[in-house]
Amino acid sequence: MRVADVSRKKEGCLELDIMVSPRSNRSGLEGFDEWRKRAILRVKAPPLDGRANKEVESYFKEITGCRSSVTAGMTSHQKTVTIAGDPDSILETLEKAMQ
Repeated sequence: MRVADVSRKKEGCLELDIMVSPRSNRSGLEGFDEWRKRAILRVKAPPLDGRANKEVESYFKEITGCRSSVTAGMTSHQKTVTIAGDPDSILETLEKAMQ
C-alpha cells in the first residue's frame, strides 16, 4: 500500500486519511491499516482537549512544511487531514517519510 492509496488530490491541497494511535511512546507514521485504507500515525499526546489533533497537525506541518488541519474525525481515531500546498510535492514528501 502507498500514500497515494489513502489520499486524494484536490486543487491546492492533499487530503490524507489516517488512523491515529494516541498515547504512544513515540510519534510518527507507521505503515498502513489495509483494512480501513488509512495510514497509521502514532502520537504521544492523549486524546483530551484536542491535544492529539494539534499534534497531528503539527506533525504534518513539520514533515511537509505546509499548513495542515484535521478536517474530519475530530473525536475519532479515524481522521482526514488536509495539507495545503502542491498535492504532487506533498505526496512525494509523504512517500519518502513512510520509507
